[in-house]
Amino acid sequence: MNAQIITIGDEILIGQIVDTNSAWMAQQLNANGIAVTEIITCRDDKESILSAVKRALSQGDLVLTTGGLGPTKDDITKKTLADYFGFPMAFHQPTFEIIEQLITNHGRKLTEAHRNQAWMPEGIQHLENKMGTAPGMWFEQDGKVLISMPGVPYEMKYIVENQAIPAILKRFKTTPIRHRTILTVGQGESKIAEIIEDFENSLAKDNIKLAYLPSLGSVRLRLSVSGENAAILDDLLDAKVEELKTLIPQYIYGFGTTTFEAALGELLKSKGVTVSTAESCTGGLVAHRLTTVSGSSAYFHGSVVAYDNAIKRNVLGVKSETLDKFGAVSEETVTEMVQGVLKVMKTDYAIAVSGIAGPTGGKPDKPVGTIWVAVGNKDEVRTHKLQLSKDRMKNVEYTVVFALNFLRKMVNRK
Repeated sequence: MNAQIITIGDEILIGQIVDTNSAWMAQQLNANGIAVTEIITCRDDKESILSAVKRALSQGDLVLTTGGLGPTKDDITKKTLADYFGFPMAFHQPTFEIIEQLITNHGRKLTEAHRNQAWMPEGIQHLENKMGTAPGMWFEQDGKVLISMPGVPYEMKYIVENQAIPAILKRFKTTPIRHRTILTVGQGESKIAEIIEDFENSLAKDNIKLAYLPSLGSVRLRLSVSGENAAILDDLLDAKVEELKTLIPQYIYGFGTTTFEAALGELLKSKGVTVSTAESCTGGLVAHRLTTVSGSSAYFHGSVVAYDNAIKRNVLGVKSETLDKFGAVSEETVTEMVQGVLKVMKTDYAIAVSGIAGPTGGKPDKPVGTIWVAVGNKDEVRTHKLQLSKDRMKNVEYTVVFALNFLRKMVNRK
């Protein structure tokens, strides 16, 4: 079973907003055995919408669209689709009553624009939207289905989860698709591919597909398989995951949708240890990533953003002689930063970062992208020198992932 997705809106095409709707819808459809084969983004005009709809319907039997159902003049999707499928517009009293109640409950005044939203294509199936004033619409013709939904993400998600998916599964026969996502950190996709080459080659006999999804400092491995018996598919994938665990155990930090920060937090809690950070070029981003996890106060005490050398000296206790002789970006300085923040924050572990993120500030002996990272406890401090690019944001983001993984590896040795 295949599907196409159309997102409608000039604001997407001019880069004013990022289309997150299609990615989320694709995930939901895929989880229910429906493969998305094409995603189209089109403008808010009749010709563009019709062109996209015709193309999508020619590719398969199911199309989902978002956008263009609001109360303003540029929201023309509803009328365009009604004309295309040959449904006349008519005032729909049940829809108006839902809109009226929603507006009243929010203490707002009902306007003519709200009333106009109750004009719907006559004869279609309505998909209730309890989150907003624009209901979804189910068009069906010649065995093909088009579902139109508002572009507001939380409204679209409500309709997909509560209306569209149940109706789709009732209308179409789908083949189960099962996935397993293995989350790795600390090694690039080419090296991982080299390590698991034999494993990857063995997947074909079971019709399992392996995808590499890399990002800065980490790689997601996704195993996918489809078939008639979901239980058999699950057992097959679970066995393959266990096999992967034996091949790259040092790089795997979690599975599914967990974040690296959440997995690291669970590790710190399981070991009963605490951590603090002393940061220069990352500007507190290591601490920020740690505290994105609810309950992180159980293991994270605090951070010192020591951007200026005076802070390194006066707060962290880095020696003036160290700074004068080796500079702020040095193994010696990050070592003393770790030792200093351990004392200030009274934690079991600490991370320190100092570097030249760029694009300016480099010198012949310390070019842009030179970054020192240290992780330590009261017994030892481990250091590592990174030599990265001239892209400031990439340097910072990679350094954060590296530093957190550096901590993970040290804590795992306990």
